[in-house]
Amino acid sequence: MKTLNLIDILQSRSVTEPDRLALNFLQDGEIESGRLTYQQLDQQARAIAAQLQSLQMQGERALLLYSPGLEFISAFFGCLYAGVIAIPAYLPRRERGMDHLLRIIIDATPKVILTTTSNLPDWSRRFALEPGLSSLSWLTTDNITPELGQQWQKPAIAKDTLAFLQYTSGSTAMPKGVMVSHGNLIHNLEQIYRFFGHTPDSRGVIWLPPYHDMGLIGGVLQTIYGGCTVTLMSPVAFLQKPLRWLTAISESKATTSGGPNFAYELCIEKITPEQRLNLDLSSWEVAFNGAEPIRPETLERFTQAFAPCGFRPEAFYPCYGMAEGTLIVSGGEKTSLPTVCQVESKAIQENQVATGESVNSKTFVAVGEAGVDQQILIVDPQNLTQCPSDRVGEIWLSGASVTLGYWQKPAATQQTFQAYLSDTQQGPFLRTGDLGFIHNGQLFITGRLKDLIIIRGQNHYPQDIELTVEQSHPALRMAGGAAFSVEVDGVERLAIAYEVERNYLRHLDVDEVVAAIRQAISEVHGLQVYAILLLKTGTIPKTSSGKIQRYSCRTSFLENTLEIVGQWQEPLINPVDLESLALSTASLEQQFSQNSTITVEQIQTWLINRLSTELKIPPQEIDIQEAFAYYGLDSSAAIAITGELIDWLECEVEPTLFWEYPNIEELASYLAQVLSESSVKICV
Repeated sequence: MKTLNLIDILQSRSVTEPDRLALNFLQDGEIESGRLTYQQLDQQARAIAAQLQSLQMQGERALLLYSPGLEFISAFFGCLYAGVIAIPAYLPRRERGMDHLLRIIIDATPKVILTTTSNLPDWSRRFALEPGLSSLSWLTTDNITPELGQQWQKPAIAKDTLAFLQYTSGSTAMPKGVMVSHGNLIHNLEQIYRFFGHTPDSRGVIWLPPYHDMGLIGGVLQTIYGGCTVTLMSPVAFLQKPLRWLTAISESKATTSGGPNFAYELCIEKITPEQRLNLDLSSWEVAFNGAEPIRPETLERFTQAFAPCGFRPEAFYPCYGMAEGTLIVSGGEKTSLPTVCQVESKAIQENQVATGESVNSKTFVAVGEAGVDQQILIVDPQNLTQCPSDRVGEIWLSGASVTLGYWQKPAATQQTFQAYLSDTQQGPFLRTGDLGFIHNGQLFITGRLKDLIIIRGQNHYPQDIELTVEQSHPALRMAGGAAFSVEVDGVERLAIAYEVERNYLRHLDVDEVVAAIRQAISEVHGLQVYAILLLKTGTIPKTSSGKIQRYSCRTSFLENTLEIVGQWQEPLINPVDLESLALSTASLEQQFSQNSTITVEQIQTWLINRLSTELKIPPQEIDIQEAFAYYGLDSSAAIAITGELIDWLECEVEPTLFWEYPNIEELASYLAQVLSESSVKICV
């Protein structure tokens, strides 16, 4: 396709296929609440663009702040049509995420914030309370009349014209806006179209957030580029009930869908054999898997679980991508089974590739080859020379999908986007910070050169978590700890190692410090901690210049060689106890379904049992008046539990329940009230 930009593409489709469905949105992941044809999207984009142009916004930046739905997509295309640099963002929950959003605003300095009429009153009030933000202008886009589109003037767009800023997820200390040009977009969308073997008859289902590169580019923009149709739902709807995702694929006969590895694990764990009987996944041709380590065990287990539903193992499509490369970097053959390679674990630890099957080998899943006009090299990160084929090195990338750099960060751009081989001076290359090797032409990811922590597909910067830990209790030494991930049963988990101030060592209350750390991390980052080590003062591994060596901390943790003065690790509940809790919970659910009567105390018992199972804490240790954050409940688990409550109580509840009603006592009372208003008898 020779078209220069997405404006031309959407305009063309609105003329040649005006009534073709482009996008539809499933409210709560089940009921369609909106749809847009190609012509309707073009008309809405023109009207929004005309309004922005009347405000002299061309070349300026606009922050997009929307609830899940189609309004965000119309606004994004409105920015493209107006020559405005879009900044996709998300509406944070009231108690979390605001700091990250504020730092993005400070870094990007948008001239206007785009939102809907329903969001404006609350959010304009909140921004008015923040120093320096009260003067920001707001524009609602859902009440702009379509007739305004007649005043739209098509902007001059070149390949290097900046389209939008993609802020990398996870960092609260130093947000970085990746500058994505119109040329980057078209090149990468063509790569995806070829890799996935798309045609205009392709149909997608996407639950990934549109403010993230995989959801926006891989889901929404790929649809418009290819002239396809996509069904959208919110990430919360999926996390509440993973069945909604596969049901949408089944009902729409989707050909393309996917997500990070954890999404497939959730389906295995949460979708029952009875529920699988109603699924037809035979239309699914591309089940992409990326954004976090791909587990071969996950691919096998998912295939075994859903093969009776028509899922084929060759539908799995492991791939590799990153925001700095627009989105997709590498992929394989659409109709091929995933390629795996077994490598000696000890060799990998020494950055060597020794293939072969043994009891000490580790299995890696290939993520394919570089796309057209792209080049991938494996480079020694120390001497900056290309590695031989039997060595692990840093993955470097060049090509037209490599973005323009980081917004207003020339030093970081120089370091990451302007790398050259030291011996041949070949370049420039993008340094991905990921480690890997190439075997038989296939790229394999082995780890990260950077200290980035990826849990459930979400990036978390260790320095952010360390700052949270440091501020959680006075016994913890300033700049004296490390946050890192460890693999537990095939899943990345968070571990903390932190030095204790010398004057606290003699009378250290380990339980108090551990509780403070777990609660702070849950509140600020929405994560559960797997292990916490409190260390003797001055013993954490450091470089000669005094920098914490996170990788060395991780190695010492695994080898149990750190000087520990106190520790906590997620306990293992006896399988018999877990079965007993499950039976107790099932009994409560059965009683309610039979009698339509439930007590507040029964709701409390259900919540205690569910938290006990999730957090691996004995039920008797859970206090109904203690905050959920105190126990370290992470955001994904909290949302998933709300989905289970919907099934049990047969009434809709908000996914933010665990933040609005922060302990079991308050939440149970609220749920009792909801059921009472739903004409369900409550005994109090």
